[in-house]
Amino acid sequence: MAQRTEKELQDLMDHYKRYQNIPVNDVIVVTQNQGANDPLSVTPETNEHEHRNIVEKEPRRILEDPLAFMVNMGAYYQGKGWRGYKSYIGNKIFYPDFSKNIKEKILSSKQVQDVIHQLADRQNAILEATRKPTKKFKKLSPAEQQKRIRKQEKALCHELEIVANAIVDKCISTMDNVRVIRVAVFLVNNILVRLYHQGIHIKESEWVELKRVALIAQQNKQSLILLPSHKSHIDYLVVSYVMYRLGIQVPHIVAGDNLDMPVVGSILRSCGAFYIRREWGDDIMYKTILEEYISILLSEGMNIECFVEGTRSRLGKLLAPKLGILKIILDAFLEERFSDCYIVPISLGYDKIIETSSYAEELLGTPKEKESVWGILSSSRLLQLKWGRVDVRVAKPYSLKGWLEEQLSMRGNIDLSDTHQKSVLLKSLGYRVLADINSIAVVMPSALIGTVILTLRGRGVGKSELIRRVDWLTKVITDKGGHVAESHGMSTSQIVDRALTIHKDLVGERKGKDILEPTFYGINPFELSYYRNQVIHMFVEEAIACVSLYTVVKFGGGKELQKMRYDDLLAEISFLSSILKLDMIYKPGGIESNTHRTITWLADNNVLEVTEDGWVGLSDVERACGRENYDFLCFMIWPFIESYWLAAVSLFSLAPPSKSSTKEPVWVENKLFANRAQALGKTLYYQGDLSYLEAVNKETLNQAFTRYQEKNILLKRRQGSPKPVSEVALSLDYTPDRVNGVLSPRGHLWELVERIGKFRREGKNRRDNATVSTRVIRLAEIVAEDNATPPTKAIFKKANQDKSKL
Repeated sequence: MAQRTEKELQDLMDHYKRYQNIPVNDVIVVTQNQGANDPLSVTPETNEHEHRNIVEKEPRRILEDPLAFMVNMGAYYQGKGWRGYKSYIGNKIFYPDFSKNIKEKILSSKQVQDVIHQLADRQNAILEATRKPTKKFKKLSPAEQQKRIRKQEKALCHELEIVANAIVDKCISTMDNVRVIRVAVFLVNNILVRLYHQGIHIKESEWVELKRVALIAQQNKQSLILLPSHKSHIDYLVVSYVMYRLGIQVPHIVAGDNLDMPVVGSILRSCGAFYIRREWGDDIMYKTILEEYISILLSEGMNIECFVEGTRSRLGKLLAPKLGILKIILDAFLEERFSDCYIVPISLGYDKIIETSSYAEELLGTPKEKESVWGILSSSRLLQLKWGRVDVRVAKPYSLKGWLEEQLSMRGNIDLSDTHQKSVLLKSLGYRVLADINSIAVVMPSALIGTVILTLRGRGVGKSELIRRVDWLTKVITDKGGHVAESHGMSTSQIVDRALTIHKDLVGERKGKDILEPTFYGINPFELSYYRNQVIHMFVEEAIACVSLYTVVKFGGGKELQKMRYDDLLAEISFLSSILKLDMIYKPGGIESNTHRTITWLADNNVLEVTEDGWVGLSDVERACGRENYDFLCFMIWPFIESYWLAAVSLFSLAPPSKSSTKEPVWVENKLFANRAQALGKTLYYQGDLSYLEAVNKETLNQAFTRYQEKNILLKRRQGSPKPVSEVALSLDYTPDRVNGVLSPRGHLWELVERIGKFRREGKNRRDNATVSTRVIRLAEIVAEDNATPPTKAIFKKANQDKSKL
């Protein structure tokens, strides 16, 4: 297809704007300034409506305005305007036999057929090797024997084709009928406008740019790869809803097979969802079919949506990237299965997340509840609540081909057939996407409130102080290039009041005749930390620098005693940044340039000062204001440092029991070890040796254990069959010594504990290292003694103990 000029592309844009023409009597939000053509009609001359609530005038409840609600429902039924979804940008979907055609392409592909014959040959060879030839078979001529073997192989191929057919049926989406998604969008529209009563907000210029790129992709039969942040099950509903509403081809959505529920799973599949297993191990048939399906979608110019984090973030911040789907896409591109595609990072921001209470429980060790139809239906009570707004932001799309060429040019010669080098490239792409999401993320009022409340010393904060700190935080985020949700003319006091109303279950208010002003406090700091963590990416380098300086600040004394040489500070920052690298997303650049930029920012903002002879310490301005900004930055990162310290301490529980005579590593089931680490953490928290209960969360602990594996401190293996079990053990170099049979606070492992402990927040029970070591190691010893008992016996022992208590 010939390339079109910019003018022709603009004409196409105008055509797609005109298709959304909406009758005057329609209830879709069209302001006088917009005209009646396009929800995204924006010109270079004006930016008056840059931020828009696209559901501003949607009827929410039938009882509020029965006529408007019925007219709206009729518009969906008749397919008027954008609701009809007839002239979207992108290659054709939602036609009869759409999924049938895709299925036939998958099953008839060379890749799938080769695997079927390969598996049939393998099974046939095994059958022939194990079968005892019968007298009847021996009487057959060699040609007849071969004919019989081929017939058997053909039968095996037929059986494997049935298996492949079943996998395809369970996997692929069924986007065959536009009426199904039209009904689904009507339902989603009513759920979203009721639950998030302040609307769905977009930045128009971002979506106009996405439309422009989508037109180019359509012209070249290329796909958009939508990569949203993943905070809630609502995410995929919001993205598809906005894509549908603004006239872009809705994506095929990669979803875990745990969501393939009766009824609901089928509806989601009809709207673009396709379900994949979390793991497929050595199942070559499944792996090949999935790769072929995605490759065909890409070759057909179908948009694909997947969550680069892999799962919903239970912490509020972005998780490390999971690269499975991106690997399939990159491999298909390198195999020239498609010409190019466009990477589209998307940020989703909510005033309140539906699942935060269950997230907190899961992070503390409560087993995850399986999704069910009943679970979804029973949440209908949520529709009676009003949970603020949703912000959907889109980063500038970029070509995968262009990105790859840029990487190859920057990195020099890369052998893309080398697994390790390709893995480095993939990881770079994953973190590029996360950085792009962070760069466009909108900080919601709830995140501002949660951050302020959890980063102030004391039991609570007065209303006036809360407003002052929210103003300060808003200004700092904006000055750093971040984005805060639009206020639309509201005062900070009004914004704070709205956020407090939405989060009255998390933020309490103390008031009365004997209290001079209303005072707010965190009812549930653990759950509230979810919202604070949405801001951490803005301050992570500054927080690490401040905590590194804290290693001398915490000892008190005069100004001269609370400063560090710049080189010493750089060494502390390098260590801590390296330890936290899996949990934090840093700005591009090396540690030295990043530190220089960070210290410069802190000095420019009067938090720190740098002397001419190379000393770094607190500024006089910061000392005069009671270290409020310095402490704010430390409070941001302290809970994560606590988690990594706890993870290091819990490694003592992997020490061989006192009666063990061997020096070999003691292997413990990974899940059992993780549970023991959380039990140790909860005990330390309630006894005062851990400052934050959120430090016990299994998400950060698992990241810490992964980091210690990378540093060869913790070993990991998979044992057993047919379902292998993960086991962990302590490296011999880090196995602690015993003195008179008692674990000793010395050796490489204790050095690691103390090294991380330098950065921890001081507390009443944590000033004396000797006392800490005695208490912590005593508790770790209790757990380590259980290593002498096989897990199964330990379970029975506990069960019998529980029975004896009844």
